[in-house]
Amino acid sequence: MPRLPVDEQKAARLGIRKLSGKHLTLYTDLPAGAEIESLPRVFDLAAPQWCEYFEIDPAKIDGWRITGFVMGDKEKFREAGLLPDYLPEFRHGFAYGMEVWVNEQPSDYYRRHLLLHEGTHAFMQHQLGAVGPPWYAEGMAELLATHRWRDGKLTLSTMPRDKKETPDWGRIKIIRDGFAAKRALTLEKVMAYGPQAHLETEPYGWCWGVAAMLDGTPSYRPAFRDMRKHVKLGGDVFNRRLREALGEQWERAIEQWQLFAAEAEYGYDLARAEVTRAPSAPLTGAATSTVKADRGWQSSGVRVEAGRTYRLTASGRFQVGDQPKPWWCEPNGVTIEYYADRPLGMLLCAVRDDEQLLTGKSPLLDGRSVGLGGDVVFPTSGTLYFRINESPAALSDNQGELSVRIEAAP
Repeated sequence: MPRLPVDEQKAARLGIRKLSGKHLTLYTDLPAGAEIESLPRVFDLAAPQWCEYFEIDPAKIDGWRITGFVMGDKEKFREAGLLPDYLPEFRHGFAYGMEVWVNEQPSDYYRRHLLLHEGTHAFMQHQLGAVGPPWYAEGMAELLATHRWRDGKLTLSTMPRDKKETPDWGRIKIIRDGFAAKRALTLEKVMAYGPQAHLETEPYGWCWGVAAMLDGTPSYRPAFRDMRKHVKLGGDVFNRRLREALGEQWERAIEQWQLFAAEAEYGYDLARAEVTRAPSAPLTGAATSTVKADRGWQSSGVRVEAGRTYRLTASGRFQVGDQPKPWWCEPNGVTIEYYADRPLGMLLCAVRDDEQLLTGKSPLLDGRSVGLGGDVVFPTSGTLYFRINESPAALSDNQGELSVRIEAAP
């Protein structure tokens, strides 16, 4: 595809200047400053990371160069012939052929994010030959544009640690607000987005969430990353290929997505929050389950029966934080801090039927308090799961484990 011609003298008369890097030639009317001048360097640092993610030989992009336009006053670019009429109206950014356009943003972070987002589209189109269905195209662009830029070093595909790290990004807020308003999207609905969905901002949040969950969860990552080979397939075929690649993990991914959407927050530790599953069997006598403090829901290996009374007895001492010194905790939790309206570190349980396909809401969304234990009757049969009450964003500084004895009540 031919490049858009640039009359540099005309552009300069209109106050549009040129910045050059190895993989990006950038035209902008924004005032000179460190953040603006660094944009070609940021793009150049992103290129080898895109190669690594998509398994492209870096030698293949030696001569690959994109033309970019970061615009404060769009009319200047229109007058210079650098905002052609064949482009659709766009709110933030657009990629077409060998060019990308980005409207000026209220923060340095989000300006970089949009340049990297459109750059990801351009890279996929040129190096993979296509970008895949809408959810994947936008999910990948969001995933690989969410970045950390510090001391001249760029890291792509980061999970933001707090809102201040990614001003004006707002993807986690989109998911949290959607869940709170009872309009959270299922995995299947996100994957069914059509080509016009992304005229609005909200779908970008859901697509980022799905891509981040599939890429960040160890069990799903290999199949998800392998989808780079299938971006030329139609959406329905692409989605079916992903389901086939995940196999039995597909149903688990549906549930993991529900858990992520319910507790989405900055710093979410997708690897530690993955549900730990194990074969289960009916209780004979008594059993002991070990619950790790730094993991999400964990199978006890015990299958319980609806209506039967069980006695749970928990013991152990574990850590639920390390600043300014270790926070020691027992199964009842610590009342100095609460998470989700329960004491931090309190032992929770839930029952889900691992022998049946999940339909509807995951039972793991409705954990019940156990604490030190007691007699409990479960309304449904299934595998008994445990976890401590802790934010999925705060699992990494936890240590230790507790034990739960499970027996039929006398």
